[in-house]
Amino acid sequence: MVLSRNLKNAVIAFLVPLPSIIFYLSFLKHYDSAIATTTASSYDQLYSWCYHHPLLLANALFFFNVNVLFWIIGQFQGSHWLIDPYWTVIPVMLVHYYASHPLTQFDWWRSWIVVTLTWVWSLRLTHNYFRRERWQWGAREDWRFSEMSQQYGKQWWWISLFAVYVSQQVFLIALSLPLYIVHSVNKPLSIWDFVAIVICVCGIVIAYFADTQLYDFMIRNDKLKDLGKPMMPVLDSGLWYYSRHPNYFGEQLWWWGLALFSWSLGYGWTFVGALVNTLCLAYVTRLVEERMLRKEWRAESFRMYQKTTSVWVPWLKSYPCAAKYKKNA
Repeated sequence: MVLSRNLKNAVIAFLVPLPSIIFYLSFLKHYDSAIATTTASSYDQLYSWCYHHPLLLANALFFFNVNVLFWIIGQFQGSHWLIDPYWTVIPVMLVHYYASHPLTQFDWWRSWIVVTLTWVWSLRLTHNYFRRERWQWGAREDWRFSEMSQQYGKQWWWISLFAVYVSQQVFLIALSLPLYIVHSVNKPLSIWDFVAIVICVCGIVIAYFADTQLYDFMIRNDKLKDLGKPMMPVLDSGLWYYSRHPNYFGEQLWWWGLALFSWSLGYGWTFVGALVNTLCLAYVTRLVEERMLRKEWRAESFRMYQKTTSVWVPWLKSYPCAAKYKKNA
């Protein structure tokens, strides 16, 4: 049963991006004749529009392929799991789309650096996703979606289109704007590009070690639970000693570092994507901590953790914490 579901979801995950990929490859094959034709057919007009509006095309493909198709699949499966693994894949697809569009122009070194960094970020996040999900496809959906489905009840079927998918389009397209700018401006590398590289790499490394430490902590707790022993209520070692959410901090460094690439090219307004994502993550942080406090066996320890430890930015404890965290009996 589990193997069959895993295989079915894996097949779905590999097939769902095909409509966008096939359409885009067709556009690349025919756009030159479409823009040169004076008496254009409807297809030529469509390809001509795609040629002149690369950013709008990216949004159109996202809307029809992700918002609509993913949402329909979610209705049939009763789970909106599909958007989670694709959060890690879509930026990679976007960076190659922007780099291959006929109107593109860019510095080869900057493009190569940004594409490579995007792949490294994606592989890290994809690995963390499947490691957390025990290497299964679609075993569960994001807990926030599950809570919202209970909150909205029968209305969730249509609300989910906006809450799960349209909102993701706003975030992913906005966050990926620097990928578009990098492939729209041909200027040589500057010192700011190297600063951006350092920030992006630091973000990826911090997020990797934070997620690995969290994963190991959860595995240890699962083993303690199976043995009937008290579980550890709070992870307070490694990077988590200095920050309550070092994984979020690392992820934010990545997106702000990426935005610095476009800022160095004269497009500082693209910081809006990273800013909106930071504000959203601040809200998610509050939800996560409220969820932690709802668990009585760890509530007291977590309150102490909140009082002594920085929220995001790794920092020293506010005062020496001599109290031992209570363990679940």
